[in-house]
Amino acid sequence: MIRFLKGLILLPIAIVVVLLAVANRQPVMLSFDPFTDGTPAFSLQLPLYALIFAAVALGVVVGGVGSWLGQGDNRRDRRAKGRELNRLRGETERLRQTVAATTPTVGRTALPAPVSRA
Repeated sequence: MIRFLKGLILLPIAIVVVLLAVANRQPVMLSFDPFTDGTPAFSLQLPLYALIFAAVALGVVVGGVGSWLGQGDNRRDRRAKGRELNRLRGETERLRQTVAATTPTVGRTALPAPVSRA
């Protein structure tokens, strides 16, 4: 079912991406020199769709890094709580062993014997 839903969503996206690439394959000049009009010092000539895809990919990477950095406090809290949980589990196990070693199991009842009121 999930596979079908993925296909249902990703297939139209893939078609749009292919159509975008076919429709925008004209080369454009990407210049990183804002001061020179004629021949810029550093420029690239690449298809427009490649420029669009690179910008989208860069946006995804920057957004992922920003999200990862923003969740640092949550990760730190989870690590601290995990350490505390492991410490408490160890303490619980140690206490269970101590109780089991010090109390006899034969003749032990969970509740005291009932007292008759007669």
